[in-house]
Amino acid sequence: TMDDAGGVGLAANQIGLLRRIFVYDCSHTETGMRGAIINPVWEAIGEETKTGLEGCLSIPDISTPTTRYETVRVSGQDVYGNPVGMVVSGLMARCVQHETDHLDGVLFLQRLDSESRKEAMATIRNSDWFNK
Repeated sequence: TMDDAGGVGLAANQIGLLRRIFVYDCSHTETGMRGAIINPVWEAIGEETKTGLEGCLSIPDISTPTTRYETVRVSGQDVYGNPVGMVVSGLMARCVQHETDHLDGVLFLQRLDSESRKEAMATIRNSDWFNK
């Protein structure tokens, strides 16, 4: 599903799987990373944040500047049950935060300032896919 949509990450609950897992693909970036993290837990490394365009496969046609921590440490398990842990920055850090938010029931729209969220919600309400 993530590959078909050209996404960078996908949380299991986005496709109806009620498991605490997300897949990611940053193989086209400098990190070259692709895989899955089960039971992810992350923490910010430092206070530096970065605002960048963020979209979501669950909300088509919305891409909005969203602020996230620039560097995070994430831990969990791989698909074989082995412990994994890494410190990531940039797009991979954004992916970890975004996908873990999904697993916690949070959409990136909730991370926006009030005005940006209102604009995004208006776009959603006027979209063809929402009004079907």
